[in-house]
Amino acid sequence: MNGTGAPHDPTGTGSARPRLWHFSLHRPRRTLAAAALLCAVFACLTPGLFDRLASGGFTATGTPSEHAAAVADRYGAGRADLLLVLRPEPGRLDEPEVAGAGQRFAARLAREPGVDRVRSAWDGASPGLRSGDGRRALVLVDLAGGESDTARTAQRLVPEYSGRQGPFAVRAAGPAWALAQATRQAQHDLLRAELLAGPVVLAVIAIALRSLVAALLPVLLGGFAVLGAFAVLRALSAVTEVSVFATNLVGALGFGLAVDYALFVVARFREEHRPGVTARAAAAASLRTAGHTVVVSACLVCCALAVLFLFPFPFLTSMAWAGIVVVVLAALAATLLLPAWLVLLGDRVGRFDPLARVPWAPRPTVGGDSPLWRRIAREVTRRPVRYGSACAVLLVLMVAPFTSAHLGLADENVLPPHAEARTTAHLVQREFGFDPQRTLAVVLPRASAGDGQRAADGARAVTGAGPGGGGALDAYARRAGALPGVAAVRQGGSGPRGGGAVLLVTPSAAPQSGPAGDLVRDLRALPSPGPAYVSGWPAQVLDAREALASRLPWALLLVALGTAGVVHAFTRSVLVPLKVVAVGALSLTAVFGALVFVFQEGHLTWLVGGVTATGTLDMTIPLLLFCVAFGLSVDYELFLVSRVQEAYRRTGDNTGAVVRGIARTGRLFTAAALAVAVAMAALATSRVLLLKELGFGLALAVLVDATLVRGVLVPAVMRLAGHANWWAPGRKPGRAGPAGDGGGPPRGGTAAAGAGSVAGADGETSGDLAQAARKSSAAF
Repeated sequence: MNGTGAPHDPTGTGSARPRLWHFSLHRPRRTLAAAALLCAVFACLTPGLFDRLASGGFTATGTPSEHAAAVADRYGAGRADLLLVLRPEPGRLDEPEVAGAGQRFAARLAREPGVDRVRSAWDGASPGLRSGDGRRALVLVDLAGGESDTARTAQRLVPEYSGRQGPFAVRAAGPAWALAQATRQAQHDLLRAELLAGPVVLAVIAIALRSLVAALLPVLLGGFAVLGAFAVLRALSAVTEVSVFATNLVGALGFGLAVDYALFVVARFREEHRPGVTARAAAAASLRTAGHTVVVSACLVCCALAVLFLFPFPFLTSMAWAGIVVVVLAALAATLLLPAWLVLLGDRVGRFDPLARVPWAPRPTVGGDSPLWRRIAREVTRRPVRYGSACAVLLVLMVAPFTSAHLGLADENVLPPHAEARTTAHLVQREFGFDPQRTLAVVLPRASAGDGQRAADGARAVTGAGPGGGGALDAYARRAGALPGVAAVRQGGSGPRGGGAVLLVTPSAAPQSGPAGDLVRDLRALPSPGPAYVSGWPAQVLDAREALASRLPWALLLVALGTAGVVHAFTRSVLVPLKVVAVGALSLTAVFGALVFVFQEGHLTWLVGGVTATGTLDMTIPLLLFCVAFGLSVDYELFLVSRVQEAYRRTGDNTGAVVRGIARTGRLFTAAALAVAVAMAALATSRVLLLKELGFGLALAVLVDATLVRGVLVPAVMRLAGHANWWAPGRKPGRAGPAGDGGGPPRGGTAAAGAGSVAGADGETSGDLAQAARKSSAAF
């Protein structure tokens, strides 16, 4: 029974969750045996995962450019999936022997399974496929299927058709080959990241907990979460598209969150497990406090990731699924499997201190104050305006580069500088005046087939190549060529039965630049003889930006409302949820500024192993980074606020509670942030630029949040807000609401609350809690 006469609930809830926790605490061996069996099932489901994963999904779906691309494909004017550069050695392209070899090469390639169409410099119908010096020729290959199918076909064809082929030296490029190389690199980087992160994370936790046994538990839970997520993704791949890069997110986020959650629960258990308290009672108290906060935190992270479903990017959708699955599994492992281990290990969880033989090492303490963080908290709360303003200014300065962010889509530049798809694409851009990968195709289905030559003549007149012709199509071509930003206009052929026409418009600006987007808008607004469909890479980039911009306000609103609502339910405060949202947004936009500074502008690239600045950021990465990092930010906030609120209920002293909360959580926050940052930084070692940006951004976000935000900005704001932190309509002054445990007796003191306590981070043991834990052991 508790102090109110109600039956005592050690978990603090009346839901189904206590029954699951009850089984874990009272049947630990059966729980772990079931987990081992489940791991065996996961291991059986995981093989073949990478063969089923998608390679693309970076462009927006349901856009005008997607529809136009389908029309262009029917007219043979679609963007080629594979591009082969042929250089005769020796000889020239117009020599009979070389031309014959080129025609035979194209014909043999056209007979390959999975190849829809081949265009070459020797077929007479594809102008512009020779370099300016006449030494190189292009062969454009259209492949069957979606992005993943074309990438697999390219993976099969390129090794066979590149290198020395008769009189030619052949190199490959194109979106299909770039995706194939990125997929292979991502798989290699996943294994390397796990091998790098595992030992370092284990060392960080072992030093933080001063126990090798305790440190092994979070790593084991991380392995369970990652393996389980791989199995679930394998099943999901049968019904929806799952990106190959989702496995990299699962590896980093799974280990990071599992370590994060387990670190707090293990620390709480070691604090509770004192003389006279059984291992089962200590584990029960840990679940009621830190365990409950883990569940709420996981819900918040999942809600943040679910916002990604709003955006029409298959890549983001698959990343959302992957993130949600691994977060749920990490939380389940921390609240079901970890307590079973703790009950079985008992006192042995603290064995094998790695610093036991180090003479200068401090005495191990679990749940104790950090002198360093206490001094920092006291200084910040003594001068909150000075330190809070300085921290806010620093974060705003970090935000500044983001104002010049230029968002684009992933292309061959995400590959390492030496990758064949990237170097060959740059060669084509330098040597060929006509770049088929960046040209806009304007399809005019109702244009008269008889006007085709007149249109070509009119286009040549616009570009200074000859006299113009007449007719509506001719007039349209001349108007198109006169638009700002047009470098050239060419006739691109006609429809399947000779009807309609295709004009190929080459922008003078880079395909992901603002002027290229303006040209797409101008072409779509240009009066035309019948409907005009504008397709091509610049059109896809423009439509993706507009799709993102139209949905972004709703996504941000949903994240803010969802976070504020859950934090309010957790704290019963009005001001704290607003602070959580505002501070989280400020710290994350500062990280976005760092991304622009390093990856777009090319400063301090040695931090990430050296990269070549591309002048753009892939637009999907800031979205993904925001959702994941915001969830992690709120994760730390919940643990900190619950600790501060617990101290405030006991004393009624807001400033003292803030200092107490920072002092008691600082050491664990530092360790947890380092562990998560190491897992994310391992992702940043990838040679794929997308993964490098994501890993760098998440690692920096965690470190900034655990130091500047939690150590300086949050205590300064809470000190200035005073008792208003805990105000809510209908609450009496000096009375804080529940911290999320669902109810319990008042704690006593000047600010005793009618709801129970949820300890944050490392947790805090009070006499009545330990007594309640001992009394509740029989109930479990």
